[in-house]
Amino acid sequence: MSRKEKVVVGMSGGVDSSVAALLLKQQGYDVVGLFMKNWEDDDDDEYCSTRQDLVDVVSVADVLGIDLEVVNFSKEYKERVFADFLHEYEAGRTPNPDILCNSEIKFRAFLDHAMTLGADRIATGHYAQVREWTNDGRTEFQLLKAEDGTKDQSYFLYRLNQAQLSKTLFPIGHLYKRDVRKMAEAAGLHVHAKKDSTGICFIGERPFREFLSRYLPARPGEIRTLDGDRVIGQHQGLMHHTIGQRKGLLIGGIKGNQDDAGEHDAWYVAHKDMAKNVLYVVQGHDHPALLKERLVAADLSWVSGRDPRTHWVYTAKPRYRTPDAPCEIDALAAGRAEIAFAQPQWAVTPGQSVVIYESRVCLGGGIIVA
Repeated sequence: MSRKEKVVVGMSGGVDSSVAALLLKQQGYDVVGLFMKNWEDDDDDEYCSTRQDLVDVVSVADVLGIDLEVVNFSKEYKERVFADFLHEYEAGRTPNPDILCNSEIKFRAFLDHAMTLGADRIATGHYAQVREWTNDGRTEFQLLKAEDGTKDQSYFLYRLNQAQLSKTLFPIGHLYKRDVRKMAEAAGLHVHAKKDSTGICFIGERPFREFLSRYLPARPGEIRTLDGDRVIGQHQGLMHHTIGQRKGLLIGGIKGNQDDAGEHDAWYVAHKDMAKNVLYVVQGHDHPALLKERLVAADLSWVSGRDPRTHWVYTAKPRYRTPDAPCEIDALAAGRAEIAFAQPQWAVTPGQSVVIYESRVCLGGGIIVA
């Protein structure tokens, strides 16, 4: 009898990764679960759920009858993800740590460790799909959107490369979330109703302003109107604000200039001047300062390893929760891409990622710099 293919599954204690392991076991793979501990600072407070997550993973592994290993990647996480996270906030940008966490921890440190365990491949509970594709005699692995568009996570995986995708399975990428929960319940997995994790990757949900202030010094400064350059408030640090932000500015009762068309509209962050430590705001969700038809992205990463075509119709997400927007890549040079949208995009934010798609295929993307 031929040897079963060994798959190490990253298990978080949630329903998605639990069902991923369940499906692989049912499909006849030699399944090993691996729980990653990636954060140790203030691990005793109410916001970290590591201990409970581990208890849940142990329970699921016991029900499935699979071996489980626990590994600590806290050092790698701090060096490869969290240090960059702090650097970006300090520079006034708004990073997305989940993206770097995926490329550096879940699909690099985890993948490398799984290979030392004799794994043929790894698997996770991400909502995405991998397709082996032959084009002009060249075989490549494509990253596809999940079947469940409301849960698709390909945006967070755009930095994965061919070597990583060739060793990766996404067992639930073809399923809808409701069906994943039903499968877990039918299999007797107590995590079938466990709520989805939120917050910073591996750190969890917590009062973000307080958390960030532990690591970066606050620099209070002025809040000014972008149109009239009038001081209307004080901010407690530019790192606490992002483009398009409405809540938490504490200037809601202040009116705009009398000649403003929407003097009673809500205020939104439009610009951060790091040199002057000034936060600029505008009134109205659709203020022209919040809309951009073009952006520039750097630190590009393409799934295929090849640059996409310029002047071709694609779609893009300039942030995770925005709908796919028709666009074209105007230029690719010096590690940068200039992207033009068919319709203006709201609150394009430096530090966030713009991810490019061709139909259901995620081509890659980069970090927004302008």
